[in-house]
Amino acid sequence: MLSARSLFQEIVDNDDSFQLFCSIAASGEAQGGWENGRIAALVPAGMRHLAPKITRHGADEDKHGRIFNALLRKRGLPPVPVPLETDYTMLLERHGIGLAHDKLRREEPLTEEDILVYLSHSRVTEQRAADQMEMLVKNFGDHPEVGKAIHMISDDEDNHLAYCHEELLRLAHEGHGRTIQRVLRESALAEIAIYRDVSLAVMGHMGRLLKWPAPKAAVLAAGIRGMYAYERFSGWHRMVGLRMPERRDALGGAPTSAAGLA
Repeated sequence: MLSARSLFQEIVDNDDSFQLFCSIAASGEAQGGWENGRIAALVPAGMRHLAPKITRHGADEDKHGRIFNALLRKRGLPPVPVPLETDYTMLLERHGIGLAHDKLRREEPLTEEDILVYLSHSRVTEQRAADQMEMLVKNFGDHPEVGKAIHMISDDEDNHLAYCHEELLRLAHEGHGRTIQRVLRESALAEIAIYRDVSLAVMGHMGRLLKWPAPKAAVLAAGIRGMYAYERFSGWHRMVGLRMPERRDALGGAPTSAAGLA
């Protein structure tokens, strides 16, 4: 029977698929770290109070990249190039979701609306990350090789999502609610399509590495498309709602360390 647990177990047990999985994850986290670092440096003067939290967000993403690379080193595996069709962050940018890298490479301060776009985009992508990590904790939180890393990353992703909720609600109360809801909806609808395409691409590569039979690959692809259909019909709404989180000021403290995983 196919399940998230059995599929991930296959990926973890095989060096080639584990190498690709960790390489894709490390690359995406490193990209997120760079983006947040640049945004923190370019925050407009009237929103400088957000800079330390954005910096913390970026530091967490960098840490996650180091964690995945550490998992590779423990097996004596080098990172491998990430296939373009599996590059989630690059594809989001190409579809105009979030802030363009060209803008982030300049030394010009961002605008208030840029920060609204950044936080709204992050609220959507952090929901995806938090959901994925919750699933991995449920199924692999006690795994001797990856369990500790999964718990650490999952806790960080919950913090990131709480931070996005809290800051967007504050900005909505300041009169930006209409812009926030528009960007949230645009980001969510684009993200679910990109996530479908990336999931199909990743499973295609895993299937070739693990030599999955055609019927198994077809069932997995159908499942991914079925999830997209659900999200397109109504599931995307969970990615745009805002509520005050239980974790307040989630990024206000010092970041945790990846020590012990290297």
